Amino acid sequence: MGCLGNIIWFIFGGFFGGLTWLLAGILWCITIVGIPIGLQCFKLAGLSFWPFGKRVVYSTSTVSFLVNILWLVFSGFWLAVGHCVSGIILCVTIIGIPFGMQSFKLAKLALMPFGAQVVPTNSVYME
Repeated sequence: MGCLGNIIWFIFGGFFGGLTWLLAGILWCITIVGIPIGLQCFKLAGLSFWPFGKRVVYSTSTVSFLVNILWLVFSGFWLAVGHCVSGIILCVTIIGIPFGMQSFKLAKLALMPFGAQVVPTNSVYME
């Protein structure tokens, strides 16, 4: 079911969501200081293209908190708004609810992407 969900997701919104993450990554990589942030954007673009069968695990650290604040001010807010709007549109129909939930997962990730790791759903994550 995850493979079929990913294909349908990619066609009906995942492509554009992933492109926004790629664009943010490219813009961050233009600056030398922003390269680590851009690399994280590229990792999360993969999740945005194919979100089914993956989950996000958050860890806390002071550095990731500070980078999340910087990210939120410059890029994160607009990515989160875009994912929330697409999530609301997708949740209008019963068939679109699982896709809307994935979009809301990406909206949360857009607000705080640093300190987050993407792991397969069936794996046991140990910190």
